[in-house]
Amino acid sequence: MPTDNKGLLVIGARTLIGRRMPEAIAPAGWPEASVYYTSRQPVAGHGLVLDTERPEAFTPDRRFPAVIVCAPIWLITDALLERLVDLGMKRMIAFSSTSRLTKATSAEPSEREVVAKLAAGEQTVSTFCQARGVAWTILRPTLIYDEGADENVSRIADTIRKLGFFPVCGLASGLRQPVHARELAQAAMQALTARPAYNTAYNLSGGEDLSYADMVRRIFEAMGRAPVILALPEVFWRLGFLGLNLVKPRRLKRNVHMALRMNVDLWFDHSAATRDFGYSPGSFRPDFSATTEGGRAI
Repeated sequence: MPTDNKGLLVIGARTLIGRRMPEAIAPAGWPEASVYYTSRQPVAGHGLVLDTERPEAFTPDRRFPAVIVCAPIWLITDALLERLVDLGMKRMIAFSSTSRLTKATSAEPSEREVVAKLAAGEQTVSTFCQARGVAWTILRPTLIYDEGADENVSRIADTIRKLGFFPVCGLASGLRQPVHARELAQAAMQALTARPAYNTAYNLSGGEDLSYADMVRRIFEAMGRAPVILALPEVFWRLGFLGLNLVKPRRLKRNVHMALRMNVDLWFDHSAATRDFGYSPGSFRPDFSATTEGGRAI
């Protein structure tokens, strides 16, 4: 088994951020042969299969002093961490979400369940790593987008393509800070070697503060369309979601609180990340030129 100290393992190669890691790793000076990616299914190149529920079955022929987890943080267990330590892990970056802070008191049970899983995952990482001498950093992004691949900005674009307009709740005045998956991959690499980032959690917001309505307008403009935004009162949304849930009650994403939050500020300060490892996200300028007419990534 190779013993070099330049082994880097990326867990979750097929996630939004994981797919952007290669372009962030290349300019950071890591030898290509020392970087491996895992997913539950085989991936091309330096790909390894890792089932987080069966970490004992993960037996690569090399060691990995550095690990970046792009998969959901709640998949990180003590057993997985123990296996990674056995493989030489001394440094870990893990992604959580600012949803841990914004949805803690949500009236929607499914959202509170996600918050509980995020909090438990963060606790597992920090407690285990602290006890075993592994330097950890947790990164909490705000609204993540990657044109044609995400469930946030790209879903709005899909709706615009289908309807020709986009409905919002009231004034949709709540602040948003969209951040591109590419910028988050870069942040992981910046934090990886920054000692001030050791054993700390950071909120990673986008580089521009926009109201929800302005974010939608920016998406229209990126698609080359004149913005057509239909402002509907709160009562319409409440009745509409009530009807949808009566027809198809098992659709977890159909909760009215998603619409009502269009008027709630979900704003976070990322200055600590800028100070400690140079995080510098750009403005919100989505580019859909590389997506299909249906809105999916080519």
